[in-house]
Amino acid sequence: MFLKEFTKSHLITINYYQDGVLQTRKGRVYNLGPYEQTVSLKDENQQVYAIRFSGIRSIC
Repeated sequence: MFLKEFTKSHLITINYYQDGVLQTRKGRVYNLGPYEQTVSLKDENQQVYAIRFSGIRSIC
């Protein structure tokens, strides 16, 4: 899975749709949930955001 490579790197930016609105989050990959199909992202304020794979628009 290509997302495992992001867990080894630095900060990433994920653009994704949530409730029909485009959101942007920047942080480090905290956890990958292949069964739940989510990626958890921890930002610089130590807040964790769970993002569904199906909503991801782009990863930078």
